[in-house]
Amino acid sequence: MPSPGQQTPNGQPVVREVVIYPVLNNTKVKSTPEGFVESTNGVKPVKTVKSNKQGRFCVSLPAGQYSVLIREPKGLYANIYDGQNNINPITVEKNRLSQTSLEITHQAAF
Repeated sequence: MPSPGQQTPNGQPVVREVVIYPVLNNTKVKSTPEGFVESTNGVKPVKTVKSNKQGRFCVSLPAGQYSVLIREPKGLYANIYDGQNNINPITVEKNRLSQTSLEITHQAAF
């Protein structure tokens, strides 16, 4: 928690590999004690892209539901889950733009 009157700095964009899977459920993957996904138990990614130096990425996907994860040195990372325990789910609709914001907070101090 910042001191009174001190503002919290904004996050910084980073270049990372972004790995997109068919929607993954947290109960069906193997995770490390730190929370990184180390195995998707055979589920293959549908796309892998790299974010640019502004931290942005764009990928074309067919309509469906996907999990978006970030490759970190310790494994695949995501910090958002829905009510069904799906990992960082995003829904892609036909002929529609879907946006998501990914925050890497595993080493953050709040």
